[in-house]
Amino acid sequence: DFTMTLYLRHYWKDERLSFPSTNNKSMTFDGRLVKKIWVPDVFFVHSKRSFIHDTTTDNIMLRVFPDGHVLYSMRVTVTAMCNMDFSHFPLDSQTCSLELESYAYTDEDLMLYWKNGNESLKTDEKISLSQFLIQKFHTTSRLAFYSSTGWYNRLYINFTLRRHIFFFLLQTYFPATLMVMLSWVSFWIDRRAVPARVSLGITTVLTMSTIITGVNASMPRVSYIKAVDIYLWVSFVFVFLSVLEYAAVNYLTTVQERKERKLRERRFSCSCGIPHSKTMMLDGNYSESDANSLAGYTRNQMVPEEEKPEKMVVHLAMSNESNSSRKRGLKGHVGLRIIQNTHAIDKYSRLIFPGTYIFFNLIYWSVFS
Repeated sequence: DFTMTLYLRHYWKDERLSFPSTNNKSMTFDGRLVKKIWVPDVFFVHSKRSFIHDTTTDNIMLRVFPDGHVLYSMRVTVTAMCNMDFSHFPLDSQTCSLELESYAYTDEDLMLYWKNGNESLKTDEKISLSQFLIQKFHTTSRLAFYSSTGWYNRLYINFTLRRHIFFFLLQTYFPATLMVMLSWVSFWIDRRAVPARVSLGITTVLTMSTIITGVNASMPRVSYIKAVDIYLWVSFVFVFLSVLEYAAVNYLTTVQERKERKLRERRFSCSCGIPHSKTMMLDGNYSESDANSLAGYTRNQMVPEEEKPEKMVVHLAMSNESNSSRKRGLKGHVGLRIIQNTHAIDKYSRLIFPGTYIFFNLIYWSVFS
C-alpha cells in the first residue's frame, strides 16, 4: 500500500447557488455550509484508510461565485492499495494509482473528468521519498462497470516509482559479493591446512545464510522469486561449492597418499636382498662422496676403539646400479611433493570460480538493470 496527502478540489456549477453581486467576485465558506448544499459523493476506490484533516478545524473550503460556479476543496490523507510486482526487487519500478469515483451517481447522473487533463495534477517540486524516486505523474479516466448498479466514471492518478538501489548495494549485494570472494581464498591455502580451509568455508556459508535471512525478513511474503533472491542464492551456491571443492581435494589427496605409501612399501621390500653389499659407517658428517669412498671398509678398520661409543654404525645394502636409480627416484619424489602441495583442482578452481561468477554478474545486471 501507499499513503498520500493531497488537496482534493472539485469544480461544478449549481445555478441554485448563484447570487447577484457587483462588489464580491466570490464568497468563501467553511465546512459548516457543506452539509446544507449538494456536493459530489466522491470516494477513493481500494482505499484502506482515509481521513480529512481537522486541525485546528476541518480543512474544508467552499467558494461560491456569482454565476453559480463552486469550488470545493479539502485536505485528505488516504492509504490505498497498490498491486506491486516484486519479481525485479530491488531493481524494480512500481506503478500505482489513486482512483476516484462517485459512489451513488452513475455516468447518466454525474460526469467526472479532469479539468485540465494532466495539468490538473500538480506536485511539490521538493517532494522526495527515502526508498523511491518519483519518475512521473499522469492522469487518466475510464468507465467502471458494476453488474448490480451500472457504469460509473472513474478518475485515476497514476504515478511511477523507481526504487533507490544504493541502499541495497551497500547492505546486500556488496556483502554477498565479498563473502563469495572470501571463499576463493581457500584455493590459495595449502590443502593440508584442514582447520584453516574448513573454518573459512563454514564461516562464509553461515554469513551468506544470515544475509539471506535478513533480506527476506524485511520483504512481503510473496510466492515467487525476486531478483535479489536469485543473486543471493547463486552467491550461496558459489560459497557452498567452494566447501565441496575442498572436500573433493582432501579426499583425492588421501587416496593418492595411500597409493604412494603402498608403492614405497613395495619398493622397500624388493630392495632388501640386493647382492654385492658392503658394510660402512656413517656418523652424520659424511657426504655422499665420502660414503662411497668408505664402501668396503669394515667396522674395525674405520673406527678406533675409544671412539666407538660416539659413532653410529649403519649397515646399508648398496650397489652402484641401485644407488644411481635411488638418487633419480629421490629427486623425482621431492619434485612431486612440491607440486602436489597445490592440487590440480585448486589450480582450476582459481580460474573457473571467479570467471563464472563474473559472467553471472554480467548477465544479472544486464537483465535486471
